[in-house]
Amino acid sequence: GAEWGHYIALAGILSLLVPFWWRSVIGQVAGGMTVVAIGIALSPTIRAMNAGRGLEKRLDAAFGKTVPRSNPDARAMSSPLSLTRMFRNAAPEAVSAKSLNYVKRDDEQIALDLYLPGDSADSAGRAARSAPLVITIHGGSWVSGSSQDLPELNHYLAKRGYAVAAIGYRLAPKHPFPAATEDVNAAIDYLKRRASVFGIDSTRIVLVGRSAGGQLALQSAYTKNDFNIRGVVALYAPTDQIWGWEHPTKPRVYDSFATLRAFLNGEPSQIAATYRAASPINYIGSHTIPTLLIHGTMDPLVSVRQSQRLDSALAVARRPRLLVEMPWATHGCDFVFNGPCGQMATFAIERFVASVTR
Repeated sequence: GAEWGHYIALAGILSLLVPFWWRSVIGQVAGGMTVVAIGIALSPTIRAMNAGRGLEKRLDAAFGKTVPRSNPDARAMSSPLSLTRMFRNAAPEAVSAKSLNYVKRDDEQIALDLYLPGDSADSAGRAARSAPLVITIHGGSWVSGSSQDLPELNHYLAKRGYAVAAIGYRLAPKHPFPAATEDVNAAIDYLKRRASVFGIDSTRIVLVGRSAGGQLALQSAYTKNDFNIRGVVALYAPTDQIWGWEHPTKPRVYDSFATLRAFLNGEPSQIAATYRAASPINYIGSHTIPTLLIHGTMDPLVSVRQSQRLDSALAVARRPRLLVEMPWATHGCDFVFNGPCGQMATFAIERFVASVTR
């Protein structure tokens, strides 16, 4: 509802064009309720417009001013929120993609989808011979999901000159922590080994993850000790598993206890060290790379406090970071690519990636 509110509002406005509804008391009551509904439906858009003001300056202040990559056929987003874009078709942009097996685990091939930019160019029109690499990691509570989830961002970035690898990984409870992190690291190593084949600049890598994938992106970025990883983006990610256990999701919404048990193969009272080991917040130090956090404050599955606490820890360590909070947004809000959250997230990610790979 929050990300499609502009369509709901449009339907309400059109309903007010029905003639003579105001001639009866019932019609007047219905009309008044419709006006209120329109206001509620437009609330996310209005709050997104307010949240987007100054976002580019905040990104510049946190990570340095830069010009996003573009080519004549695919310009970078010029603003965090475009009202006209909200009503456009969000079909993925055409780029070449192929599925590749990157590691074999117990006779099981683990694959990734590689999106290549082709003959793209940077903002100055120079051919991008070796493209910076963005690795996207899907969510799904560590127990579900696939590399083909939410592909629009992959297409968008590839169209603008990045190589994008959307990776699959082993899932819990069959493969508990640290199996998924091991797979993320294996994917990075595989792509670096074959960088010349794919036309990838293996010295400029950014990790992007959603939800559980955000935890994996942070975990790998903070613990792999690979100086080629230039930055990490985590959208609505659980960053401290013990804190998550102590502050569970409302059971009628989601069983967070079961999720953590499946992912970590036990409870904190039994395996506290494992819970700490799977918490990116415990690995922050002088080596920590630039971090962009994106989170909706209305998220009922992963509390925004998870990102706020990590942001505070990064601030104490004086590491480059920015938390983009979206007051109207809930979990998985970027599912609607051209919605308010989808646009703001893409705008922030695009500029962050350009900055840390420049």
